[in-house]
Amino acid sequence: MILSMTGYATASAELDSGSLTLELRAVNHRYLDIQLRMADELRGFEGMLREAITAQLQRGKVECRINYAARSAQTAAALNRDLLQQLAAWNKEVQAALPDACSLSVADVLRWNGVLESPGASADELRATLLDLLQTVLQEFSAARAREGEKTREFLLQRVEKIEALRNGVMPHVPAAIAAYEQKLTARLREAVKNAPAQDAGTQGISDERIRQEITLFAGKIDVDEELSRLASHLTEMRRILAHGGAVGKRLDFLMQELNREANTLGSKSVDAEVSRSAMEMKILIEQMREQIQNLE
Repeated sequence: MILSMTGYATASAELDSGSLTLELRAVNHRYLDIQLRMADELRGFEGMLREAITAQLQRGKVECRINYAARSAQTAAALNRDLLQQLAAWNKEVQAALPDACSLSVADVLRWNGVLESPGASADELRATLLDLLQTVLQEFSAARAREGEKTREFLLQRVEKIEALRNGVMPHVPAAIAAYEQKLTARLREAVKNAPAQDAGTQGISDERIRQEITLFAGKIDVDEELSRLASHLTEMRRILAHGGAVGKRLDFLMQELNREANTLGSKSVDAEVSRSAMEMKILIEQMREQIQNLE
């Protein structure tokens, strides 16, 4: 299968100390660029997370966002008795130095930072939970990318068929253009011979030789057999790459350059309106494919 670089997945887990949510999203990029968004207390797991993501993905701008919501302080909270004793001692010292100063109220004490402690998750528990969440998200993320990649494959194959039909339609136009040019050139030269002085002996033989030379030169200028052959070869290679799957983005992008080059040459050699139209249609289809290929890994 082929994979899109764009995708999204998320998963959550509940701990005694709070809830953990891991979110993964990605867009197309020339190489793998991983950005991790998380609270400072989780930064110790950054290396582990990068390693796990790199093992699964090859290209794309990936954003991994981790949110850790701790339980409310009112839930299973406990008093920090050491800090409480320190506050009591400070209160006495202040009262002794400033008799008119107000004593700390219960509300003041409970609002003091660190007085109420909520149970936190251990590092091992967080590590294990994060790894489980990441594996779950990566599986869902890969499935989403595969679905998007399959849609892109079908889109590309449809355009390949259309370009192939245009190529096959061009082939009979070249001999027809040569034949039309020959008739036109012959008529002009015969008209010139008819109007030439009677004493110009051998003019007919010269005109026939001139016609052959001009036809040969014209046929060489508009000959697109090479371009049509290379178009067929590139389209066959594109089908092979899409059937093989894997990381195909860069190879297909190179093929788009080659296809576009042949379509341009076909248009520049054209002396037929239908061939010019076909070359233009090919370029439009190639550009459509190029846009989609930018999203493939």
